[in-house]
Amino acid sequence: MFSITLKLMKKSARMLIPAGIAILIGTAFIAATFLFGNAMNDALAAQNTAQLGGANYVISPDSGKDLTDKDQDYIYTRTVNDFQLDRIRATEGVKDARASYAGSVTVTRGNKHASSYVITTAAKRTLLPVTITQGDQPADSNEIALTKSVADQLGVKVGDRVTVNSQAAQYAGKTGDSAGNTGDAGDESAQNADGTSSHDGDSDAASGASVSSDGANTADSGMTVRVVGLTDDPNGAYAYYGGASVLSDNVITAMAGSNDFGNLPVYLVYLDIDDASDTAAASTVKQVSTLLPKHFSVQSRAALVEESVKSMSSGETSITTIFLLSFGILAMLVAALVIANTFQVLVAQRRRTLALLRTIGANKSQLYVSVLFEAGVLGLIASALGVGLGIGLMAALCQSGLMKATGMTMRLVLSGPVFTVPMAFGIIMTVIASLGSARSATAVTPLEALRPIELTDTRRAGVVRAVISMLLIVAGVALCAFSVWQMSENIAGRDSMADKQYPLVLLAAIIGCALIFLGLVLSATFWLPVLMRGVGAMVALAGPSAKVAHANIQKNPRRVAATGAALLIGVTLVSTIATGAASAKQTMNEALTTRYSVDMIAAGTDMTGKQASEAAKVKGVQRGIYAPTRMMTMKDADGKSLSVLVVGVDGVDALRKVVRSDLSGVTIDGDSVLMPKYSAATGKDIPLDKSVTFTAGAAEAQADAANGPSGNDANGSAENGNGQSGGTQTLTLKPRKVDYRRIASNYAAVAFVDASHFTNGGIKADGHIMLMRIDAEGAGVALNDVFTNVQNVFSASAGVTVTGPVAERTQWETMINGMMALLVGLIAVAVLIALVGVANTLSLSVIERTRESATLRAIGMTRGQLRRSLAVEALLLSLVSGVVGVVLGTLFGWLGSYMVFSLYGDTVFPFEWATNGVVLGVAALAALLASVAPARRAVKTPPVEALAEA
Repeated sequence: MFSITLKLMKKSARMLIPAGIAILIGTAFIAATFLFGNAMNDALAAQNTAQLGGANYVISPDSGKDLTDKDQDYIYTRTVNDFQLDRIRATEGVKDARASYAGSVTVTRGNKHASSYVITTAAKRTLLPVTITQGDQPADSNEIALTKSVADQLGVKVGDRVTVNSQAAQYAGKTGDSAGNTGDAGDESAQNADGTSSHDGDSDAASGASVSSDGANTADSGMTVRVVGLTDDPNGAYAYYGGASVLSDNVITAMAGSNDFGNLPVYLVYLDIDDASDTAAASTVKQVSTLLPKHFSVQSRAALVEESVKSMSSGETSITTIFLLSFGILAMLVAALVIANTFQVLVAQRRRTLALLRTIGANKSQLYVSVLFEAGVLGLIASALGVGLGIGLMAALCQSGLMKATGMTMRLVLSGPVFTVPMAFGIIMTVIASLGSARSATAVTPLEALRPIELTDTRRAGVVRAVISMLLIVAGVALCAFSVWQMSENIAGRDSMADKQYPLVLLAAIIGCALIFLGLVLSATFWLPVLMRGVGAMVALAGPSAKVAHANIQKNPRRVAATGAALLIGVTLVSTIATGAASAKQTMNEALTTRYSVDMIAAGTDMTGKQASEAAKVKGVQRGIYAPTRMMTMKDADGKSLSVLVVGVDGVDALRKVVRSDLSGVTIDGDSVLMPKYSAATGKDIPLDKSVTFTAGAAEAQADAANGPSGNDANGSAENGNGQSGGTQTLTLKPRKVDYRRIASNYAAVAFVDASHFTNGGIKADGHIMLMRIDAEGAGVALNDVFTNVQNVFSASAGVTVTGPVAERTQWETMINGMMALLVGLIAVAVLIALVGVANTLSLSVIERTRESATLRAIGMTRGQLRRSLAVEALLLSLVSGVVGVVLGTLFGWLGSYMVFSLYGDTVFPFEWATNGVVLGVAALAALLASVAPARRAVKTPPVEALAEA
């Protein structure tokens, strides 16, 4: 029987090809998913341990033990001296040891500035986590090996001299105190105990070796050092920082604000131990362990790599792989619909053959097994080809170097699941999809061998299916309505489950959407053919070709429903994601507009009027004002001290040009000050007396001294001590409060005063600010381009930062667009398979209607008309399913947006015309292309031969 099945497969090979293609695409996606996960794990593990450089052992805090807060404080306050590096280096078997301390500095040459992440040097180049591409690593005093990007930015080469500076060094220079021990996270990228890197930028600031956040001008002070080398970061050890420069011990000590390298805080020490002999290496590790502070131990690089992989994985499969695998499974489910269609027609076409087999002695079980065997063979061959295709695609991706832009170097990593899971899934899904057809094969009786073949599906959909689908839809609608009701109650401020159990309410909405969609797919046999019949009746008025297409669609409603459902799944998901992404962007744009009163702000101590003039000319900058600033302190009506950025403007009319707030009836004169209604630090109303006094100078210096090096006031707002010469400066004015927000979030408030206070010497400016109103759409440029161009204008000034809602909106849109592109790209695989299903349906229809097509040709239908009838049939299948998918996807997207983004502001419910139009256009074009091959087959055979064949 098996040999007969193989011969039947060979005869029907042309019909099996579309189903095989669907299986191949799905299994290739699953195989590529596992390969991508393997490559990501390999690359991330390499990246997370790249900071080890050539070290094969690491001294790190103990992990997996119950440590008290006191123990934790002890660990993260250890210094270089605590590790007895000289004794470790003198231990037999230790080739070199490097204490890891890192921070950020400003590098200056002439009038050019650049920020660079810096790390400690080592005696041997191999122990460095970066590569020295030119020159050598720093060995003597006052030396630096710069990253190539910083060197290019400054126009520096090996042998030149540059100036380095940091906030901690400046503070230590002013006060004469050492700040080197104030930080507890000075190690490189806040590396975890298991060797993984958290890349926490805040930890570097805590170490006291970061660039001045208040924009202090580093050009007039600092330490002059000689460039002895250039570095590269091929393994992405410091990809987050764009690489790392290497400093000699005395320079990095000064940049930390200390005067002794041994006092620098560290908790990681990298070792190069001779491991030619396991016994000797173990002995060396044991000796080194006796020299360590408590709660520290020596770990091998291999152990760190293993821990790093485990930390990124759940069991044996990474989260990335699980995420991508879900789309592969979706693709295979869509493929199952295509496979089921194929085998239904195969069995129907072979009814006479199957009846003859029954006549000569084949029983029902043999026919059942024959169909399943055929499905298994098809699944095996197509899955094997799919795995090969997946491996080929991943190998091409790794060789192309496209992932280098992300800072990762990926390589092809084969594993067992790459082969077993896709092939098992492909075979099982193919066999399951053929079960219904196998049951149909057993219903064939020997007498049917003498009957004409009738392939029109006359079966009616089951009542059980209808009841189940209706229950699913009703339950889904109820869950969605409940979720919306709870969210609306929460937004209105009434008692709601969403207030305390929001995840459950959100989960109810997700389950509701899933139930509705599942119910619609199950009931597609009922409503989709009816919908196509209604649309087809109108299309049939266009002519004989359209009328024939309309009649053909009605002949097999079950197959039409299966084909339409396959396309419906993909289009619905694409439309849902597109709608959700559009809603997210527009909702967050509205939220940002209400939270910020100025589109873009540039501020810093070394900003110049020339730069402000150039920024005002940037395309997309509608208006801008350039004003002097001074950081001052004041007390509110409750006696609470606030840090305030005082800005001098030429009256309220100038302010109206850039501030999005109601300033009607407001004036700014020599006796008044415009204050915000709410504190940027707390979000609460600022209580004010009839007059407020701003103070700068000596009092500010005392406040800085009381609050420590960071200069934080009671509210945690960053302050600086620049411009304190000239004694104490005070200014008493009458406040007028207006609701404007987030002009500069580093301060509790931004106050606007008349510019005359700065010009007459009442207030000495310590910086400048530029407030800008942006109209990127009106200027015909991208928002990201406006932001980038303004940043470029101020790039020569190290102390100038560009912020505002435009910056946040740019980052938000970039993230949303990236996620949307990824998800739509993944779902496109399912849409592609569904379109293969459309081609499959047309091909099977042509084969079924060989006699009918021949009869139409015999009575005068031209080849062109026959081609057009198939094209219309394909368009009806694709567009009706596509339009329903767009409607469903839009509704699901709106519901999801309301459930998520109503927490941040008024939700926008857009209809994504562009994306939905593209999806429908692609579906229509693909349908037309899918009709080409079947149409060629239909018109190629002469009518007489076709009638004789049928």
